[in-house]
Amino acid sequence: MQTVKSYTVDLSTIKGKGRFRCPKCGVKISADDRTDKTYTIYEPVMRGNSLEKIVLHCNKCGSQIYVTGFTAMARIPC
Repeated sequence: MQTVKSYTVDLSTIKGKGRFRCPKCGVKISADDRTDKTYTIYEPVMRGNSLEKIVLHCNKCGSQIYVTGFTAMARIPC
C-alpha cells in the first residue's frame, strides 16, 4: 500500500496569479484549469466567512496539497 504524500503551498509566497507546480511531480496547477485533468479539489476549508485553505489532489502523482495564503491575498488591492 502506497502512502499519500502531503504538501503545503502558501500562495502569499508565490509571484503572479497563483499558479504553482506540484511539490512532488512538478505538474502545473492553476485555478484557471477547469478540466479536472491536473488536480481535483477535495475540500475548501473556511474559518468564519474567510477561505482558510483548499485541499487538492494532484491527479498525476496522487499527492495531497494544502493551498494556504488566501487571507493575505484578500488584503491585496485589485
